[in-house]
Amino acid sequence: MSHDAVPYTALSAEAALVKPELMRAVEKVLDSGRYILGPECAEFEREFAGYCGVGFAAGVANGTDALHLVLRGLGLRPGDEVITAPNSFIASASAIALAGAKPVFVDLGDDGNMDPEKLEAAISSRTRAIMPVHLTGRLAKMKEILAIAGRHGLFVLEDAAQAIGATLDGRRAGSWGDAACFSLHPLKNLHAFGDAGIVTTNDPEVQARLVQSRNHGLANREQCDFWSFNSRLDEIQAAMLRVQLRYLDAWTDRRRTLALRYNELLRPYVGVPDEGPGERCVFQTYIVRAKRRDELKQYLGKNGVETLIHYATPIHLQPAARDLGYTASDFPKTMQYVSEILTLPLYHTLTHVQQDRVVELISSFYK
Repeated sequence: MSHDAVPYTALSAEAALVKPELMRAVEKVLDSGRYILGPECAEFEREFAGYCGVGFAAGVANGTDALHLVLRGLGLRPGDEVITAPNSFIASASAIALAGAKPVFVDLGDDGNMDPEKLEAAISSRTRAIMPVHLTGRLAKMKEILAIAGRHGLFVLEDAAQAIGATLDGRRAGSWGDAACFSLHPLKNLHAFGDAGIVTTNDPEVQARLVQSRNHGLANREQCDFWSFNSRLDEIQAAMLRVQLRYLDAWTDRRRTLALRYNELLRPYVGVPDEGPGERCVFQTYIVRAKRRDELKQYLGKNGVETLIHYATPIHLQPAARDLGYTASDFPKTMQYVSEILTLPLYHTLTHVQQDRVVELISSFYK
């Protein structure tokens, strides 16, 4: 890779900053002999719940399991519906389908998240829950969504996979809905060194069900109350996550500073992700809207800047979703959005020199 190349991620460089602490955390687990559902997991859950401002948290094996296990706990029946966003990662919809319900989608608002004004029209007599997705690290319009859910008596599950630490009116992601699910995948702002996930809630019944459902439905070693999965958060991952959690706010502040710098430098050339009133975005992905997007992506790649698209094909047009019967014309704002979006490199170890290189190439492309 050339010296002026800008990779999409820098995970090893980030880990190097706290490597001695990470290794001590791992050694502590190895020395303890407790590798599953031990004190590190319990402490991480307590610290994470405190961070999000909720009563409870339950660690699981990954973010998809988090969504799936919460939805299964609702006792969904065939024909039941759960409403979500079509421009999310596939896991948002697959978790609904695997829990036995039908994913129903609503189009986007200008913020790239579920449009509350289109939500009510999607609610039917079969709707059981609403799953807003806080895409790119920006909270969906939760006050409006909760008001609609309240009128219809619907469960609200935040898909907060991309939004750890994001706030709306000072209130953190994970504290708005009946429950919320976070992915701790390596590309997330708070990440494990492998797969991990966690659920937050203020409802002790949701918490009790999750603690059991992540561990085969066992009430104790001898008694299984219901069929369920093995989806436990490993002690080693929990221990390393506790180290990362201590640095998360500082890393997020740096990430935000870089994102807002991108906004000012790139504004003449592309659509930039400005924050709305009361929003504090954590920019898990830094997504611009670009004319001639595919040409720009190719040009950046040729010049050593790695970019991605989150996500080029919306969920309702995936082969797996064919039987849901959606067409490309159903969600015009989504289709417009996915034709323009491009995700640029952003991480807390990104340098101004690297960032300036990205900006310089984008400006030269449009000039």
